[in-house]
Amino acid sequence: MTDIDTGKVTPLRPRRPCPECGKPSAREHYPFCSKRCKDVDLNRWLSGRYVIPGRDEEDEASGGQPE
Repeated sequence: MTDIDTGKVTPLRPRRPCPECGKPSAREHYPFCSKRCKDVDLNRWLSGRYVIPGRDEEDEASGGQPE
């Protein structure tokens, strides 16, 4: 037997709301609350709805100098 009280286990990280629906996140789907919310987010990435802005190709071709 150990001296650790298993009734008072501190989680490694605090629970955060699901980024899709706002419900508390679940350990097996972190940071999401369910497989559905996880799949919705993945679909948004794969369909191109999440985009990281960058410079235009025209600006890069001219060296960034105005004409």
